Amino acid sequence: MSPVAPALDRTTLLREFQRLEPSITLVQTHISWVLLGSREVWKIKRPVSLGFLDFGTLDQRKAACEAEVALNRRLAPDVYLGVLPLLRHASGHLAPGSPDHGGEGPGELVDWVVHMRRLPDRDRADVRLREGRLRREHIDLVARRMVEFHAAARCDETTAAFGRPEAIAVNVRENFDQTRASIARFVTPAQAEEIEQAQVGFLEQQRALLLARIEAECVRDGHGDLRLEHVYIRDDGPGEAEVTIIDCIEFNDRFRYADVAADLAFLAMDLSEHGHVELSEHLVARYAQHAGDHDLYAVLDFYEGYRAYVRGKIAAFVADDPSVDHDRRVRAEASARHYFLLSLSTERRSLLEPAVVAVAGIIASGKSTVAELLGFEMSAPVVDADRTRKQLLGVRATQPVHDGAWQGAYDLSFTDQVYAEVLRRAGVVLASGRPVIVEASFRSRAQRERARALAREHGVPFRLVECRASPEICRERLRERAKRASVSDGRLEIFDDFVASFEPIDELPAQEHLVLDTGAPLDDNLVVLRNSLRTWPPGLWA
Repeated sequence: MSPVAPALDRTTLLREFQRLEPSITLVQTHISWVLLGSREVWKIKRPVSLGFLDFGTLDQRKAACEAEVALNRRLAPDVYLGVLPLLRHASGHLAPGSPDHGGEGPGELVDWVVHMRRLPDRDRADVRLREGRLRREHIDLVARRMVEFHAAARCDETTAAFGRPEAIAVNVRENFDQTRASIARFVTPAQAEEIEQAQVGFLEQQRALLLARIEAECVRDGHGDLRLEHVYIRDDGPGEAEVTIIDCIEFNDRFRYADVAADLAFLAMDLSEHGHVELSEHLVARYAQHAGDHDLYAVLDFYEGYRAYVRGKIAAFVADDPSVDHDRRVRAEASARHYFLLSLSTERRSLLEPAVVAVAGIIASGKSTVAELLGFEMSAPVVDADRTRKQLLGVRATQPVHDGAWQGAYDLSFTDQVYAEVLRRAGVVLASGRPVIVEASFRSRAQRERARALAREHGVPFRLVECRASPEICRERLRERAKRASVSDGRLEIFDDFVASFEPIDELPAQEHLVLDTGAPLDDNLVVLRNSLRTWPPGLWA
């Protein structure tokens, strides 16, 4: 890290801003000074050059401030208030803007400041996690928010170019080049070589996969720095909790233009690094389900290793920064070693063994409820036929497709395509070393055999959970479902035809077939599932 312009003094900055509010504190990062007030935040770019960024001139810092505000308003529109001049007044005092702060009239321009509204620390995801207040519902909301963000994010030829293997390699090799002189302080030469060979090797061996991600429009203008401390969750008011995400990368487009999996992997890696693999896996599973992007599992582990190395590199920069106090440099050294070792393996796999769990049954038998429950208990992705069908049709998940029984979208040939896609997606998850839940009616023996064959192909256990409920209960559920938006198109008009066509599940051995009475209380069924399938330990979740 090399200063390339006369630097503001952090001690002076703190003293001057404390004239505005005595309780203001200053946090120094590798690229910024952040001054934290009780209700406001001011961020000043440090005049440094790190190779991947250059804040050497006043104009460069102003441009970075303006980009930061514009880009971060995508996910935090009410937080980024604007860019202010940092002025030195005739008295010699510094203050942001004029005349709102300082009260001394116009002054000499010294630098530029990003002005923000301060969010409560108690809402920050890393604080919630540390205090045991980061719950499943919060993870679900973050996953959905990121799906919405990525769906609306820029996706064109410019962004797509950064998903090409050679473009990703620029970032990967830059990481290794920038740590070549210091890496031996943190890991052995053999470990450093293993990390580099694994990441570079993936890019060379998986070229077709990465190009397919471009074709699927998965390379977008994302966040680039999605870690726990940048995620805020407010749930102290009425209604659903709110998710606000700050501090995306503004200084280099190539760190934001990336596969959506690169964003997701950063947060997943962060959750795992904090000792919560179950939350990490749940985040990815929920994102994949909502986005219909189970193919991300094929690249997720690579991006987690890449992101861990980036964190190690930044910690190494801090450890080498002479302007940082001794205690922080010591902590940074330990952090760098930790993250470099974390990136040693590119396989961030679930602690549960891979398996195929098929959830089957007639219309309104409770399949979706049971599959969602299992997804939660196993932190495993659910690949369901209903969502997959809607995605293949190009319609919203809750948009009704009310063709007659075995007609249109439910024509038998199209249904075969849906099942093929469900099992293809499930295969991608299995190949990443994780369990998967497939939810569909599986009304024919042939459909069930295809799911069973998938498990055999991957050499993993197979279990079919058959959801059963009386016709009266199913009909009542369908009447209630008709009153609200639903992913399922099952309805009373086709119920009898469907039941008549359902082939009894009598071909499976007992060890592969679990019958669940969904007319029983859900808690009772949860006990049955926990006793019959490998799930995370009860009570693990907050």
